[in-house]
Amino acid sequence: MKIRQGYKVREIAGENVVIMQGKAGADMTRIITFNDSALLLWNELQGKDFGLQDAVRVLTDNYEVDAAVAERDARAWIDRLTECKLVE
Repeated sequence: MKIRQGYKVREIAGENVVIMQGKAGADMTRIITFNDSALLLWNELQGKDFGLQDAVRVLTDNYEVDAAVAERDARAWIDRLTECKLVE
């Protein structure tokens, strides 16, 4: 899978918010915010083809977390991106 082009993360009022560039980005009825680990995953995997294990590796390489917890969190992140149509 790959993060869709046209989306950027911006810091707004202290929150990391996903926005769509251009006119479509003006619709603020659906706001997606990222915590620090979700932002790390976004930044590390944006522009790359990736799978669940790639996201797990990013988390285990950057945090003191075991693989099972990293997999649960990575799966939740991917599920949320998929639900919001941010990956293809």
